[in-house]
Amino acid sequence: MASFYETVLDVLKTDKRFVAEDGTFLRNAVYEAAMQMDKQLIRMLLENDETCKRFFVDVDGVKVFDKTAFAWVINNRQFLPDSYTRFKNKIGLADENGESLGNSGKIELVFPYKDCVLEGGQTKEEQKRHEVFYNETLATDEVDRLLYPKVLTAAVKYSADKKTHINEITNTDNLIIRGNNLLALASILKRFEGQIKCIYIDPPYNTGDDSFGYNDRFNHSSWLVFMKNRLELAKRLLKNDGAIFVQIDYHELGYVNVLMDEIFGIENKVQIISVKTASPAGFKTVNPGPIDVTEYILFYTKNKSNFKFKKGYVPVGYNTNYNLVLTRSHNIKDWKFTPIKEAVLKEAGFSSEKELKKQYGSSWKVILEHLIADFAFKHAADVVSIRDPHKPTDTVKQLMEQSKNVGYVLDYQREDGTTGYIYRGGALAFYSNKMKEVDGVITVTELLSDFWNHISWAGIAREGGVKLKNGKKPEKLIKQIFDISTNRGDIVLDYHLGSGTTCAVAHKMGLQYIGCEQLDYGDNDVVVRLKNVIAGDSTGISKAVDWHGGGSFVYCELKKLNQMFVDEIEAAEDESTLEEIYARIINSGFISYKVKPSDIEANANDYEGLSLDGKKRFQMELLDKNLLYVNYCDMDDEEYGISEEDKAFTRSFYKED
Repeated sequence: MASFYETVLDVLKTDKRFVAEDGTFLRNAVYEAAMQMDKQLIRMLLENDETCKRFFVDVDGVKVFDKTAFAWVINNRQFLPDSYTRFKNKIGLADENGESLGNSGKIELVFPYKDCVLEGGQTKEEQKRHEVFYNETLATDEVDRLLYPKVLTAAVKYSADKKTHINEITNTDNLIIRGNNLLALASILKRFEGQIKCIYIDPPYNTGDDSFGYNDRFNHSSWLVFMKNRLELAKRLLKNDGAIFVQIDYHELGYVNVLMDEIFGIENKVQIISVKTASPAGFKTVNPGPIDVTEYILFYTKNKSNFKFKKGYVPVGYNTNYNLVLTRSHNIKDWKFTPIKEAVLKEAGFSSEKELKKQYGSSWKVILEHLIADFAFKHAADVVSIRDPHKPTDTVKQLMEQSKNVGYVLDYQREDGTTGYIYRGGALAFYSNKMKEVDGVITVTELLSDFWNHISWAGIAREGGVKLKNGKKPEKLIKQIFDISTNRGDIVLDYHLGSGTTCAVAHKMGLQYIGCEQLDYGDNDVVVRLKNVIAGDSTGISKAVDWHGGGSFVYCELKKLNQMFVDEIEAAEDESTLEEIYARIINSGFISYKVKPSDIEANANDYEGLSLDGKKRFQMELLDKNLLYVNYCDMDDEEYGISEEDKAFTRSFYKED
């Protein structure tokens, strides 16, 4: 069998995708390729007689790839006998069959095992690596105090030209929390359960190149566990009349749709909104097949019967159905109608289209279209169309029949007390009824639908004075969501905050907000953006909402414990730095219950044989994930050194002064 493992390894190493620059074999990359039925991988295995015989089944003359058998081999402890996996097995971080815990049947990340918790570490975009070393899955019996409320530290309040260290928080303070979003959600639950009116999230899309740096392309099942853990807490945070909006692309749309049906109930599903995010131009045109210009927003309520739906309106161009101009008189029987084109030409001083064409040449049609649109806007009260009325009463139906035989307008009283008009078998619809104020401007509108193509994504790079490549959303998009789901003073939440668009929009709209973000984006961080907002940021929706600055927000962090080691391990670039970190981890005692330090010492040579990434992975898995941050219940333990200021703020946050 050993020789067969060597054969498999030799075959796989011919593919450069599975070998790092330092020669390390990338087992996880192979596993992901197999699970996705990668054509190049399957072709390689077919071309070798031994691997073809072992990993393929003949079904009526067709070779069918047995990816389960293949996964068993590459995860077996005898494969790569000098590898990280063998070392894990020796010191207790693998099960008795030698399989990695992340892949063993005990905690397989599929729907029958939905009680797992995916802790999900993050790293900065420039620190992405070939191998996964920290997207760890914890089974239910391993989650001890992971989701306990955490101690909060470094609390400051930002207002105009002022940064104040604080030891208390009020019920109306805006809040930014730095730290793992799963643990941040579990912490704010104690204070905000059942109080959030609207949640918007833009999670990692599981495409392998998410710009805010989740350092693994999760397989579908682990990504769903990642989402599920957080969505379950999000549901508890929502008010009974609250709503959640989850933006996603096509890669995981079907999966997250089913997941949200399960968590929120299919009866509380409102819509899947399609959002046009780009035009079919530029580099997109080189891709085969239909050009991808759409993302999706899944809209669910906590309880649809309690949610108060608000109509939305979007600007549109001239509607050519409104093609008549009404000339009124005291007696409606004397009302006259003129085709709009004729009225427009007359007002513009042209006797006919021919004369217009003579003056403007080949541009005459475009000129005429603009003239008609401008005329309709200026004379909206008298521009009409004739259409079938919505749910006509018997009286209206009789008037419609009667009007076919007379040459004048008939009127009637609607149920709401307004006057309706019938002409030539149809109802008169006035263009003025399509005029609404949108973003502070009177414009022609139509009702908001489940297809949003009215929001421009051009120029959003400068919004808020910060940048986030490929991850930034237009402020207008978030405003549209808040417009249909919130009222001034409501609390909103975004726990995949990124560069802070959600909180920036909420601040400008007079909404209270909570944002959770683990990464620090430096000059493009949410704190920078919100300081710009307070100072009177003029980009994004500022003009539409008449924003000129003001307000404040509170910033704090989850108090790190083992998370400090996580940050250091991610940043380490050489063996000596890792050795120093390793020594402190062992001395801390905050390691996984599955490991005995004596076993590590007994297998020191195996550890030394690991690659740099292998040692990082091991140190990550060695840490007790229940102790990533200091738990609130342990705050007074002198071992953690919590300051009196942090204690005061934490007690204020959890309302236990």
